[in-house]
Amino acid sequence: MEKSDCQKNQYGHPCFDADAHCSVGRIHLPIAPACNIKCKYCSRKHDCANENRPGVTTKIINPDEALERVRLAIILEPRIRVVGIAGPGDPLANAATLETLKMVRAEFPQMSLCLSTNGLLLPEYLDDLVNIDLDSLTVTVNAIDEKVGAQIYSFVLYHGVTQYGEDAACRLRDNQLEGIARAVKAGIRVKVNSVLIPGINETEMVPLAQTLKQLNVSVMNIMPLIPQADFTYLAPVPQHLHQEIREQCAPYINQVSHCKQCRADACGLLDNVKKDFKEICKKSVTIP
Repeated sequence: MEKSDCQKNQYGHPCFDADAHCSVGRIHLPIAPACNIKCKYCSRKHDCANENRPGVTTKIINPDEALERVRLAIILEPRIRVVGIAGPGDPLANAATLETLKMVRAEFPQMSLCLSTNGLLLPEYLDDLVNIDLDSLTVTVNAIDEKVGAQIYSFVLYHGVTQYGEDAACRLRDNQLEGIARAVKAGIRVKVNSVLIPGINETEMVPLAQTLKQLNVSVMNIMPLIPQADFTYLAPVPQHLHQEIREQCAPYINQVSHCKQCRADACGLLDNVKKDFKEICKKSVTIP
């Protein structure tokens, strides 16, 4: 009898591989509060136990707490094989990120290490990521055209200088593409996330997919906008539009269709879409 999707892949990455999403667990360590860009769709002002979206965490923790969290998590859920840092800010804008990854790699060499970033600082930190044997990398790229990018980003803070408009969008895009190219060349598996914002960047998705193909990126994850922050006035993305754009991009690069837009403190299997670390642990242990 043929195995189900949940039985096929016991060793993949749940965010990259659809057939691993209910057999391989991951834990996100929320150790990175600072961010160096301002996306108009991003809100990190509140946390509700029942919401699931990037940028949300119940608590910011330090590297020592992060290591202890990994120790406990793999006891409670032995299927966890991926340890990632995805915010709630940008991991590469926080010194605790590399410290934490080094600590996890030293104690749990069998774990797959993962990082999500906006890519602004990726070129200058890539060698460090290679040295700690980072396995997978997600970079959020929302536009190739700087005119479009200027509508998505309020500002970019790069080495103490704040840039706005098309200058900011150019700096971010150029660093993203350079970092992605070097990461792929170094043997890191790369996924690109793109937030679909109707009326602003839907025409960017196919040119972006073509660019990612040229860079040998593994997969592309087009995520529907969550209307919030400066884009509260926009309507949710129609499902048919989301699917149409995925289909337009699919000839150039494999598309992710099982993304849950996880919290920065997500823990367990990907199907546990509304579970943070405290939620998944509270029935087994007391979490302060």
